[in-house]
Amino acid sequence: MRRLEGLSCLLSLFLCGCATSALEMAPASPDHPWQPPTDASGEILPGALPPADASAPKDYVLPANTALAQLPRVPAGIDAHAYTLPELIDIAQSNNPSTRIAWAEARNAALAAGIAKSAYLPDISAIVVGGYQTGYHSASTLGLNTSNSETIKGTISALSLQWLLFDFGKRAAVVEAAEQLSVISNIAFTASHQQVIYQVSLAFYAKAAADARLQTAKQALLNTSDVEAASEARFKQGVGTVVETALARQASAQARFDLVTAEGAAEDAYSALLEAMGISPLTKLKTADLSRRPLSAAMSQPIDQVVAAALARRPDMLSAHAAHQASLANLRAAEDEFMPKLFLSTTGSYSEGGLETSVLPGIAQVPPTVNLSGNKLGATAFIGLHIPIYDGGTRAALLEQARSNVGKSDATFAQIRDQAVRQIVSAGNTAKSSLAAYDAARSLVSATQTSYDAALAAYKHGVGNITAVTTAETQLLRARYAETDAYSGALAAAATLALSAGALGAAPEQ
Repeated sequence: MRRLEGLSCLLSLFLCGCATSALEMAPASPDHPWQPPTDASGEILPGALPPADASAPKDYVLPANTALAQLPRVPAGIDAHAYTLPELIDIAQSNNPSTRIAWAEARNAALAAGIAKSAYLPDISAIVVGGYQTGYHSASTLGLNTSNSETIKGTISALSLQWLLFDFGKRAAVVEAAEQLSVISNIAFTASHQQVIYQVSLAFYAKAAADARLQTAKQALLNTSDVEAASEARFKQGVGTVVETALARQASAQARFDLVTAEGAAEDAYSALLEAMGISPLTKLKTADLSRRPLSAAMSQPIDQVVAAALARRPDMLSAHAAHQASLANLRAAEDEFMPKLFLSTTGSYSEGGLETSVLPGIAQVPPTVNLSGNKLGATAFIGLHIPIYDGGTRAALLEQARSNVGKSDATFAQIRDQAVRQIVSAGNTAKSSLAAYDAARSLVSATQTSYDAALAAYKHGVGNITAVTTAETQLLRARYAETDAYSGALAAAATLALSAGALGAAPEQ
């Protein structure tokens, strides 16, 4: 007995040592770098780490895996023509990872609904086992010793069928819940495309505004250069002053600085556009100019009409409705758990050799095969009724959870509806304000352009002063920037209103 106890202790220590030996894969100490073993390409190999070299300098740079040193793929077919917004959106929808992820999730949800429907079909499984049995028996009676041994081997094959015939509607409820989840995933797929359209549209408008600012900065530099030339000419004629010339040069220097800033902003806007499209930042493409078309009057339509139409087609509203329907189906499934189930079970078997058993073991998801006969060929068939009686309250708890989820989904739907209304109203107000801002900016540009032209003409004819000219230049530059930003903001507000209304299904009109 003591020998067995000692053997058990040694075996336990051996197994513990096997588990804790995996610590060799972790860093030796918290203040020394992890230096993993690698192969020729730099692939990190799992396993025990080599002994740490305490004298080596601390270096926390990970080994380079050359297989990962691949630049992002540039979309095929990119040429030198200027891409319009619809073309950019088309490229984004084909290459943005978010749309492919949403598509994969929609497919998974559809397959889950198919798995739920498979519960209506029978479960058929086959199992083949080979066995070897041996035994030894000895006995002593009245001084006589007897012993015998027996060895049996053989195989048993069995085919079993289990079929749930009737369950008072639980499977139907489970299938309905799975189908509603598939609807939710499909809605999310569409919403993903709407987000791509929206993000690319905003980035395109921002880039167009940055390009317009760049052109304005270039024109401002030409204007300041013109004024500087006029001031130097006046100075040479003896009617100008050193102060005037210095102020003109200062304005030119400021314009050159503004031009550099505008160039950097245009490059940043281009990078943001590529990011919104979900393509490689190394992609080189041109974008078409944003035409200054009149803005749509639909942006200022009564908000009540927009809200009523939006609530019926917004992705979040449709998803919340489908989620509520799924919760109702899950509630019916939980209620049906209290009902009996009618099932059919059949087994056919064939045995070779002397091996006999009444149960064949199962593995993984394969249940054990029971009710085998001892004959070479055998078959059994049962039809039964499963009546749940007591399970420690599990079904009752699951039923209460299902009821709680119905209440939760109903409250979630109301919450999403209220949030949707607030978003639509806010987007509508922003759209109206942006229209008014753009109209005001256009008037401002017209007025400041007139002031600048008059100030420059007067200065060139010797009846004006440099201060008035530089002030008019600055105001004109700001007015043009304001007009550009207001127009871009109005287009972005229109896209935001369309997204909030669930109507952004294609590229907005440029």
